Amino acid sequence: MSITSTDFVNWFRDSSPYIHAHRNKTFVIYFNGEMIMDNCDNLIHDFALLKSLGIRLVLVHGMRPQIDQRLKQRSLSFKFHQNLRITDDTALECVKEAAGLVRVEIEALLSMGLANSPMAGAKIKVASGNFVIAKPLGIIEGVDYLHTGKVRRIEYDNIQQQLDHENVVLISPLGYSPTGEIFNLTAEQVAKEVAISLKAEKLIQFTEQSCLLNQKLIPQMTIKEAELFLQQDKTIPDSLFYSLDAAIQSCQQGVKRVHLINRHIDGALLLELFTRDGSGTLISSNNYEEIRAACLNDISGILELIKPLEDQGLLVKRSREKLEMEINDYIVIERDGLIIACTALHILDDKQSAEIACLAVHTDYQKSIRGSNLLEHVIRKAKAQQLTKLFILSTQTMHWFIERGFKPTEIDRLPKQRKEFYNYKRNSKVLYKAI
Repeated sequence: MSITSTDFVNWFRDSSPYIHAHRNKTFVIYFNGEMIMDNCDNLIHDFALLKSLGIRLVLVHGMRPQIDQRLKQRSLSFKFHQNLRITDDTALECVKEAAGLVRVEIEALLSMGLANSPMAGAKIKVASGNFVIAKPLGIIEGVDYLHTGKVRRIEYDNIQQQLDHENVVLISPLGYSPTGEIFNLTAEQVAKEVAISLKAEKLIQFTEQSCLLNQKLIPQMTIKEAELFLQQDKTIPDSLFYSLDAAIQSCQQGVKRVHLINRHIDGALLLELFTRDGSGTLISSNNYEEIRAACLNDISGILELIKPLEDQGLLVKRSREKLEMEINDYIVIERDGLIIACTALHILDDKQSAEIACLAVHTDYQKSIRGSNLLEHVIRKAKAQQLTKLFILSTQTMHWFIERGFKPTEIDRLPKQRKEFYNYKRNSKVLYKAI
């Protein structure tokens, strides 16, 4: 698929707020062993791109299929209980072999610097080490897990030191005890504990399938929504269940956002991080999108939102100074730090009526219900302030408001204060609604 120069410029401009927001932030990224066995060159290139944009990267890899492969070569059986590997002495040797091979493969891919390739000039430094202190999982329900362990603590100071030196930190799912023992860990748990200990901005987990509801992608969930989803949907595959559970625990313990991304979608990581709607499912402790009162810091976003509509004659031009004076009247919809819709409720002198003005929705969201939601929010606000009449002046969107209960009326019906400033050159239609 080819794109025009205009499309590319618009995409690049739209992604720039995310580039700025992500710089110098710490992202922990988990990906399973299956991704490494498949062709993961594009994914590694995407990691390099994130690093070049100033993101501090910690990569945690899985290696279950690589371990299975080595056990099979030795004609040994796979021993699991409750989806956890029972790691005996022979299996531990396979674990260590797999960890070494996978780590070297990833380091080699991150070291590529071929001309005319996405990695050209990258010069990425990779640091690995004994960052994970572990202890034995022990005996559960009578089953001894032997060398399978769980995380005791993360040596986060050492990881931070490597990140400060602009290294990409690569962590294998192995843990070490103070007595020199090695334990086989679950990579998902390691990624979660690393993200929590570093207070990472994001934990990103690649999954085998998307998080769906009624065959549709769930774009975002709060912690409570994710917990309810796990309780109600009994058909969730184990791998996705563990990813969601790890996401919930991470958010509860300080990680701001967790992203679940389908590993089978090429470029899904970049789409998730640098577009408004992403490609996966975002889990966060707070709402990803909210309707709220505007503040002075929103003025630039509001101006950027309404300028195209002003140029088309849909809205009256407003200066920054006018917005600053009236900012307390404005309400916005903020999505991931961006203003995607706004409106204003200007209370008139009679204290019984108000004008709804400057209702604008970003072009990417005009076919959604956000405009209706914003209008309903303003009407509820007007009722709470015991107003009885609402007016709207419109030149091209009259029918949209009529469909939502407003009725055409005469200019003379406007309160005196508003009628004095009516612009006869625009010849706006006056709409009215009693509340």
